[in-house]
Amino acid sequence: MSAVDPRRALLDLLGAYQDAWPDEDAVVARIGNLVVTQEDCLLRTCFTPGHLTASAWVCSQDGARCVLLHHGKLDKWLQPGGHADGEAELERVALREVEEETGLSGLEVLLHDGGLVPLDLDVHVIPARKREPQHEHHDVRFLVIARQDAPLVCSDESRELRWVDVARLTDFTREESVLRLARKAKLLLERSQS
Repeated sequence: MSAVDPRRALLDLLGAYQDAWPDEDAVVARIGNLVVTQEDCLLRTCFTPGHLTASAWVCSQDGARCVLLHHGKLDKWLQPGGHADGEAELERVALREVEEETGLSGLEVLLHDGGLVPLDLDVHVIPARKREPQHEHHDVRFLVIARQDAPLVCSDESRELRWVDVARLTDFTREESVLRLARKAKLLLERSQS
């Protein structure tokens, strides 16, 4: 990697995550390996083993409600997110995807201990579709706070979009990676209020 390689900042972001969530070294190592070994890891055309994506857990100030969308292609309730498409500042990718998929704008990523730290990391398999082989999304997830009275605008990528009571989250999904986002957001919000 050269001195101007944007992947250096990605590795720094993973290091900050490792410091904040020290028991998650396996996922940090897996995504770090992608960043180090795949020069095109920020492009959706990198299929071996996959590429970077970014998403946001959008919730109310108290963490009691979150925004979920029913993803059209995957037929699952998920948080907003999408492909990096060459953008190395993954927090910007997450915010862009929130705006595109929900209509919410002017939001910011919640900082952790005064710095930019992802809320969660996840690696998941995306099934083969059309001309794309099965591959992995190495998802870097951020915590974003929104006013729960802000109107939502569903994009054509989703079947439905709504504010959901986190207490009823399992009525929408049993995906551990989504449930984990809710648990971690609650923990960070409690820490920030104490």
